[in-house]
Parts: sequence; structure tokens; C-alpha cells
Amino acid sequence: MAWNKWLIVCIMALVSGGCVPSYKLNGSSIDYSVYRTISIENFPIRAALVYAPLQVTFENALVDYIERNTRLQTSVGNSKADLQLEGEITGYALSPVSVGSDAYATETRLTITVRVRYIDNRVEGKDIDQTFSAYRNFDANEMLTDVQDQLCDEISKELVELIFNATLGNW
Repeated sequence: MAWNKWLIVCIMALVSGGCVPSYKLNGSSIDYSVYRTISIENFPIRAALVYAPLQVTFENALVDYIERNTRLQTSVGNSKADLQLEGEITGYALSPVSVGSDAYATETRLTITVRVRYIDNRVEGKDIDQTFSAYRNFDANEMLTDVQDQLCDEISKELVELIFNATLGNW
């Protein structure tokens, strides 16, 4: 009986101790009193191998993620925005990952690389010019055309999270 009373006293002391952790649910660290707008430019494909739908897939994923996870007003081509994201898709490459005993590839890797320039028009010294890369492997027996859309979607989502964390997430 005494054990239960002691446990209750300890829990109450912890709860009323004034130490309350604070969490941001979206992972961003944006001061909305300073930043209200973000301009997201087109990300043209500058890779040697081109898959045209990738540009739209990536751009839509980027805009959707920022709109879902921030209160920033998004626009395109607004050089007077508080923040700017621009860049290009610089790599779209296929490479064998593993080779079987018959000297043929058993898995193929699709790698997408994006160069991003993040410009903070309010605070100097916070600009970023960085390259991000992500990949997915698929069975070499599958045709790229059969899995390409799904892989581009998955890779784009991963790239967008990496970009968000490096820029707006400020980890």
C-alpha cells in the first residue's frame, strides 16, 4: 500500500514540477514573424539521361511537402519572397548493384541527384548551395519502364525530406 502512495506522489511531483518539454510537430524551425513567403522555382533536368515526368513529380512533391509542413505562402518566380528554393536535377543514372554467378547484374540502382540553392532574403549567411542524392534498387529482371514511375516517386519524396531538413528544418 505504501508503495502505491509513494508512486503517486512521485508522479504528481514530476507533473507539477514545471518542466514541460516542447515539441514542433512538423520538424520545421521557421520564425513566422520573419518569414511569410517562399518562392519555389522550376527544377529543370540537366542530367545526361532524361526522364521528362521526373521534373513534375519532383516539383509537385517539393511544393506539397512545404505546404503541408509549413505556414509559408508558396509562389513561383517571386524574387521578393522571404525565402527562395531553386536548382536543377543534375543526375538520373542507372548502375548495376550486384552481380550473379553468371556475371550478369541481379539488381540495378536508379540514382537521382538534385542541386538546390536555398536563398534567405531576410537573414544573411543562411544561404545553402548543396547537392542531394537518393536511390532505389530494383530487380535486374524488371524493365525500368515498368518500375520507373514508382521509383521516381519514392526517390523524389526522400529527396524532398532531405532538402526540407537541410533548409527549412534547420536540423
